[in-house]
Amino acid sequence: MKEDRTVKGEQMVKKDHMAKEEQIAALAAEIIRLAHDSILINMRFLDVALSKLKLEERRQTGAFVYDGATLYYDAMLLLSRYRKEPHFMVRLYLHVLLHCIFYHSFQTDKLERDYWDLATDIAVESTILEMRFHLASMQSDSLLQSKLDLLRKQAGGLTAERLYRHFRIETPSSKALQEWRALCHYDEHLYWDRKEELSLSQEEWRKISERVKADLRSFSKDKNNAQSMEENLKEATRERYDYTAFLKRFMVMGETVQVNDDEFDYIYYTYGLSRYGNMPLVEPLEYKDTNKIRDFVIAIDTSASCRGEVVQAFLDKTYQIMRQGENFFRKINVHIIQCDNEVRSDTKITCQADFDEFLSSGKLKGFGGTDFRPVFEYVEALKAEGEFDNLKGLLYFTDGYGIYPGQMPDYDTAFIFLKDDGDVPEVPPWAIKIILPEEEAAFGDK
Repeated sequence: MKEDRTVKGEQMVKKDHMAKEEQIAALAAEIIRLAHDSILINMRFLDVALSKLKLEERRQTGAFVYDGATLYYDAMLLLSRYRKEPHFMVRLYLHVLLHCIFYHSFQTDKLERDYWDLATDIAVESTILEMRFHLASMQSDSLLQSKLDLLRKQAGGLTAERLYRHFRIETPSSKALQEWRALCHYDEHLYWDRKEELSLSQEEWRKISERVKADLRSFSKDKNNAQSMEENLKEATRERYDYTAFLKRFMVMGETVQVNDDEFDYIYYTYGLSRYGNMPLVEPLEYKDTNKIRDFVIAIDTSASCRGEVVQAFLDKTYQIMRQGENFFRKINVHIIQCDNEVRSDTKITCQADFDEFLSSGKLKGFGGTDFRPVFEYVEALKAEGEFDNLKGLLYFTDGYGIYPGQMPDYDTAFIFLKDDGDVPEVPPWAIKIILPEEEAAFGDK
């Protein structure tokens, strides 16, 4: 009888515990519903993003975790935070929604994660404060705003991309990191690397971001409170380029001495060997057409606005891409022209050793104003002298502020800009415009 009472007692305790957990879960769900409705009513431009973001309870985790598509929450932790800050759930909801529409979780492969996580949290918090949505206010907002005002002056803006670059150059102290984390950190970014597991792809979030961007002006009550949102959306929806893929456009067809397996018929070859001994009916071709870089020009704008270390890094990145996939011929003909308002130097690269030598000992020359015309005139002179057999194109690395030639050349031309502020000059209609983020040019792939 005593054992039966013990078992019944344990069962009652278990039932009470389960009932308490269900009550906690129900209260958390109600808080989430109220936060959802508050945002939907007051910020109609977020309606699509709200409908796509999933929320899922995970008990006893002691954290809020956003993986790029779903926010996993601990109901007990949510109630605890809600007790201290009645607007906490609205703030958390907005924080994660902005991560979604700025698709911060899709930009982690080439970045230092600690700085990127911090930059994204600061960027979304800055946007939330600018919205002046009273149902998302927190007690620490005044302190946060004062720190953001100072940081904006230092970094030149509060998008995640600008902040990341700032932190890479001006490394924050451990104390500063802790202070920013206390003010801006709401969700864990543990699963941001698991892009292949997400229910919504980057392209799907891009469409949602474009929708938010289009609706923002229509539904925003105070147009002045949308600046940070617009800046981050502009950065998020900006077209990004795969520089490796782009460089392939400057490859030309050429003939290399190697067995062409694609055009070799093994049936006739083996039949001849079996029928006539060592006499194959066909022999493999000893040449093959391949896409390899042979003749093209790299023009480096060494005017005062292009920093030397970034230019050097761009050259190194270009060289590393060219080396991948056996893109070089045995003999190449690449001219690296340094120029500002006139041609300062021309280094001819005919083999990998030449490129290695240039990268290790070459010095940048110039740093005056910018005029693009002398480079094109110089290249035309080289062509007239028979310097190029088949000039495929010219890559012009620049800040873009200069005088463009009035006549279209008979080879492809790409102006490669290192900018992120939207103030990129227009190029002539016959040229290709590429915006290369500084973290790609200066820091390379991770």
